[in-house]
Amino acid sequence: MQYNLNDTIVSIITALQESAISVIRLSGSESIGIANKLFSKDITDQASHTVSYGYIIDPISKKTIDEVLLTVYRAPKTYTREDVVEISCHGGVLVTKKVLSLCLAAGARMAVNGEFTQRAFLNGRIDMSQADSVMDLIQSENEFARELAISGVQGNIHKLITPFLDRLLEIIATIEVNIDYPEYDDVVMLTQDSLLPKAQEFLKDLGVILKESQSGRILKEGVKTVILGKPNVGKSSILNVILDEDKAIVTDIAGTTRDLVEGWIKLDNVALHLIDTAGLRETEDKIEQIGIQKSRLALKQAEFVILVFDASKTLDDEDLELLEITKDKDRIIVYNKMDLSNERKDGVNVSALTNDVSALTDAINEHFAIHKEALKRPTLSNERHIAAVSASYLAMESAVTALELGVELDLVTLDLSESYTELASIIMPRQDIDILDEIFSRFCLGK
Repeated sequence: MQYNLNDTIVSIITALQESAISVIRLSGSESIGIANKLFSKDITDQASHTVSYGYIIDPISKKTIDEVLLTVYRAPKTYTREDVVEISCHGGVLVTKKVLSLCLAAGARMAVNGEFTQRAFLNGRIDMSQADSVMDLIQSENEFARELAISGVQGNIHKLITPFLDRLLEIIATIEVNIDYPEYDDVVMLTQDSLLPKAQEFLKDLGVILKESQSGRILKEGVKTVILGKPNVGKSSILNVILDEDKAIVTDIAGTTRDLVEGWIKLDNVALHLIDTAGLRETEDKIEQIGIQKSRLALKQAEFVILVFDASKTLDDEDLELLEITKDKDRIIVYNKMDLSNERKDGVNVSALTNDVSALTDAINEHFAIHKEALKRPTLSNERHIAAVSASYLAMESAVTALELGVELDLVTLDLSESYTELASIIMPRQDIDILDEIFSRFCLGK
């Protein structure tokens, strides 16, 4: 879709539903003029970041449409770095649409999806990593995801990536000057042997970012967790206690759970996407067989397993089989029904019957404690950002291999430039990445 970025745009920026208030935002050079056509007071000279009380009046019928608060934000200190006006009206759907319609009739254009943030980017208020983080913030489903997103909005991804770009650009620039201007005495001469340690160190540091990004992804998306065990060991009861709701049906009849039952829980150090499964066993019940097939698929896709045993009974062959099929999974072993038995030393002891699963939540928090450390420093969690660093890593890995083989430096710069471009794409569009401009902005060669 083609549209003019010089237009003044308008949109409802709150949910279009009955509520206390609705907010309509105008952005662009004509924002104040358009609002002035509709408002009961002259706001031509209203100071920036101030609010006026008044009415929206239809300029044709002269009817009063709504009682509003009108806020003026003057460029450049606004979200889009353009003049912005926000009209806070009563939250009825009809009145909100009417005010929007008047803004459109007065000369504004309907904003397309994401256009306010696009203008913020195009006008230099935010970079691409911050724009990504705005969407991550909107879509965040748990507190960890929100914290990671707001860190990105505040520019911390930019701060993480920029030093890497500076390091890499310094290397590329030095090579280029060595090749093109060998007489330039102020630049150190690089060889394969002198460059290799720098490239290896860079590769190592990129690897640290990628490793820590796994913590970011876990915190953002939560951990897909399967509660597994034989029928009637208390899996559903444990799920209900952890979630503090009757999510799953609980009876004394084995095989009650026929389908997957899911829920989300945020603990101190991690968010879990919990999946209660049908007990794995041989059965003639066709419906239960379908549930068991789903359980096996869920187990295959799970990132974490809570393996539940009946503490009041000795482990049998079925229990041992569950231990075997989960041996390569990240897991915690849980003994339920401790109200009927003594403590077991090789797992976590709980009693869902008495609502005592604190030992399990404590164990899970301890298990994932290392990931929460990621919140203390800039950490990648956005898929696009992680993919770009991964591509940069592969290009640098290729450069390291080439240096080890003694490949000429002018050929190595191809991999180094690719590594730079992939990293830079996190904070700017690829078409705006110009390595040569960056290089020669650093050296005054008099050429």
